[in-house]
Amino acid sequence: MNTLLWITYLITTLWSIVNIIFYGSRATKMISWSLVVIVIPFAGPLLYYMFGVNRRKFKLFKLAQTQKRKLYSETYKELKEGNKSVHKFDDYRKNKLASLIRKNSYFAPYDGNEISLLNDGETAFKAIFDAIDKAESFVHLQYFILEEGKLLDRFFELFEKKIKEGIEIRLLYDALGSNSLRGKVVKRFKEIGVKAYATMPFKFGNLLFTLNYRNHRKIVVVDGKIGFTGGFNVSDKYIRAISDLGLWQDLHLRLEGPIVNSLQRVFVKDFHFASGEELLLQDTYFPKIPANGNSIAQVISSGPDSKYPAIMQQYLAMINVAKECISIANPYFIPGAPVLEALRIAALSGVEVNLLIPKKSDSLIAKYSMFSSFEALLEAGVKIYLRPDFSHSKVIIIDGDLASVGSGNFDYRSFEHNFETNIIIYDTTIVKDINLLFRDHCTKEIQLEYVAYRNRSVFEKFMEGLSKFFGPLL
Repeated sequence: MNTLLWITYLITTLWSIVNIIFYGSRATKMISWSLVVIVIPFAGPLLYYMFGVNRRKFKLFKLAQTQKRKLYSETYKELKEGNKSVHKFDDYRKNKLASLIRKNSYFAPYDGNEISLLNDGETAFKAIFDAIDKAESFVHLQYFILEEGKLLDRFFELFEKKIKEGIEIRLLYDALGSNSLRGKVVKRFKEIGVKAYATMPFKFGNLLFTLNYRNHRKIVVVDGKIGFTGGFNVSDKYIRAISDLGLWQDLHLRLEGPIVNSLQRVFVKDFHFASGEELLLQDTYFPKIPANGNSIAQVISSGPDSKYPAIMQQYLAMINVAKECISIANPYFIPGAPVLEALRIAALSGVEVNLLIPKKSDSLIAKYSMFSSFEALLEAGVKIYLRPDFSHSKVIIIDGDLASVGSGNFDYRSFEHNFETNIIIYDTTIVKDINLLFRDHCTKEIQLEYVAYRNRSVFEKFMEGLSKFFGPLL
């Protein structure tokens, strides 16, 4: 029996390593997965097959639905009528970034938008509920996490009321992110007329092809005229402390103007992918939107079916065009060598680089993976601040006049495995407000000092070193 087990172990391990060699995309990730399959008998190869295989070459990315998503993106690169995109900025940095996003994500920047910042759960969900309550035609919602609680109950009450008024309600939720959602809760929504679908559902025959690819977006579109996106999920942890992390903080955007049409395009593709419904391709769901403000904004979306890792390219491009200052707030800062080196180069060349990271984390391995890069960044002159509460915000600010807010983290999962959406803001006034929110937290009391950090305990250094093996897998 022992001989049979050894033979099976050798065969599965060798098979996994051969696959890693043939299909691995990065050396660091290949080394990490090789370590996993060698040191964890049987379970290691299974984990690799479930989470490590590059499925861009396989089934998920050859599905007819996926091809339709790509075709839709390429066909509807601009709004079909009425609102004209911004083709050129006076600023070279903005031109470069906008051009990149046009080509890797098929979205143009649009003028005439009104953007409001929603900086806490109570404010964000009040704005969302108010918009839904005033809906006249349809409401489209998409969240990574739906959790039972007061917020979800409030959504149910509003949906029930609006459906009786003849309003169409469509709801998408990620099957894994919302795994705590019981079937009877979803059934309850469907019974009142909500068209609710899970994205990437766990079904026999496709589990191994979809488990590692999640829809991490948070989008609300009301009547095609008002939109919301950012970092908030539907969870009571944003309105009351229900864990050791306390009250979660985040940043969301309320949008009016032509940019909402771009946000609607993201939802429509995802809804079609989940439901097969093509009704939303009609112009009824893409109304002509007049200018509502003076802000220029641009949607960027990315996913495992994208031609390019658009979110990673966006962050790298923003870092590379910075002249004076880079400020990043993110709860999962595990960006990999290219982004880390870009930040070190920026700091060494005289650009002020600030990182605002939560001191506490909902993932111990993610925390140590983040902290493992801090010493090298501090040595290069990067300023790192450890926020005492848990902030879930995903923000990058460049030179005080360019910012991104959305769902994309600084990690491999957001870069390669998740469907994500960010908003690029080319408005100095709005960016100034975001920057003030950022700076309010960057106090001397929570700033890491290089010498002190270098002298941290041996245990912490060991845990950080160990986490480096797993960082590329997160």
